[in-house]
Amino acid sequence: MGIKKFRVPYEIAESEFVEKRSRFIGHIWPVETEEEAQAHIKAMKSQYYDARHNCWCYLIGDNIVRYSDDGEPQGTAGQPMLKVFQRENVTNVCCVVTRYFGGILLGAGGLTRAYSKSAKDALSAAGAATMGLWSQVSLHCPYPLLERVKLEISTLGGLVDNTNYGADVTVIASLPEDGAQRLQERLTELSAGGILLQIVGENYRPGIREEVE
Repeated sequence: MGIKKFRVPYEIAESEFVEKRSRFIGHIWPVETEEEAQAHIKAMKSQYYDARHNCWCYLIGDNIVRYSDDGEPQGTAGQPMLKVFQRENVTNVCCVVTRYFGGILLGAGGLTRAYSKSAKDALSAAGAATMGLWSQVSLHCPYPLLERVKLEISTLGGLVDNTNYGADVTVIASLPEDGAQRLQERLTELSAGGILLQIVGENYRPGIREEVE
């Protein structure tokens, strides 16, 4: 049975905009545990202690879903934020949206749109990455072919993890899905069979950055 694919935030990010004089500041983090998520929420509440609201949500794996409207009308903040990530198939994510009240009421619809926009803007700033099973490979490469080998790894969506320089270059790289097999085929052509790669491990990790529109 294959592993279900899902996305995670590519990196930590923030966003900010003003709506009818209310200032909305969104923060997003990749997280793996509830403790991590709660620590981020606590830090934001401490940093923005003078804000009217610090609304938040987090999703971890398939089962852990939490959110808070933090004093906003029920259903206008935490849940709309949460739906942004569910629609984008993003999990292992924590998001806090801080609101400095500007004196003008936005109404339930206005609040829902503002909190959704703040979460979406933060996610767009962070980007996303699809989690998948990657192969880690090791290969020995002559110096003149190094840049070409790196290019082939990149073309297959792989990442160079490490390079060690000696009589030749030892390259450690990670490749998604069937990338290891496809890289070996390319290297065989490139080096007339002189470069052989060895699979040294497998790990479950995020892939390259994907834009979130």
